[in-house]
Amino acid sequence: MIRWTWAFLDRPADTFDDCARFWAEVTGSTLSARRGEHDEFVTLLPATGPAWLKMQAVDDDGGIHLDLDVDDIPAAVATATGLGARAVTVQPDFTVMNSPAGQTFCFTPTERRVALDDSVPVTVSTAPDGTVTRLDQICLDLSPDDIDADTVFWQSLTGWTPQRGRRPEFSRLRGPDQPLHFLLQRLDEPRPAGAHADLASSDIAATAAWHESLGATRVTDAERWIVLRDPGNALYCVTSRDPYTG
Repeated sequence: MIRWTWAFLDRPADTFDDCARFWAEVTGSTLSARRGEHDEFVTLLPATGPAWLKMQAVDDDGGIHLDLDVDDIPAAVATATGLGARAVTVQPDFTVMNSPAGQTFCFTPTERRVALDDSVPVTVSTAPDGTVTRLDQICLDLSPDDIDADTVFWQSLTGWTPQRGRRPEFSRLRGPDQPLHFLLQRLDEPRPAGAHADLASSDIAATAAWHESLGATRVTDAERWIVLRDPGNALYCVTSRDPYTG
């Protein structure tokens, strides 16, 4: 069983400080003390409720990976490999894996045990103008050749409930006791697997404008979402989903 799900925002070392300040501001979080051999890790601590976002300074362009807390890492690795994943790095206290499509994730020791009847508080952030947002979803961007295999993989690995998206290229996986959910997106053309963060917003135009004032760059406006780049040049979306219910 996956006890807790973390989203790791991996950002280039040369822009990491700006990225950490940006994401702390837009999520209403404070930054933990830096840790790691090179002070490369930090946790975003929400004003209330448990944390589910971390950041890592990396030597490449960065991206997103997932940390999945489990009670028994070798058993989880065996399950994942049986579903088509590949082990990349095996360490005493964690294992780095790739999904069948190549999305990186890690099995990590359980930090916080969540009982099935626990109520995980909804943690939202409020902009200066009163707009409410919540970083509650990681979108897994998958090529047409990979979407079916990785959809089956993530459904089987997590045991989470699948839901149809508003459009045929989207499907969602929602954990019963998790503040972070997955959206799986079928891309129009082949490319390596990737991921981006989605923020639910009560007013996407206002949120995008606020983010731009903090250093983001607007890329594309759609009817129900706006695509931006953060100070580390990573794409993310502000969407019109309800920040309280997703």
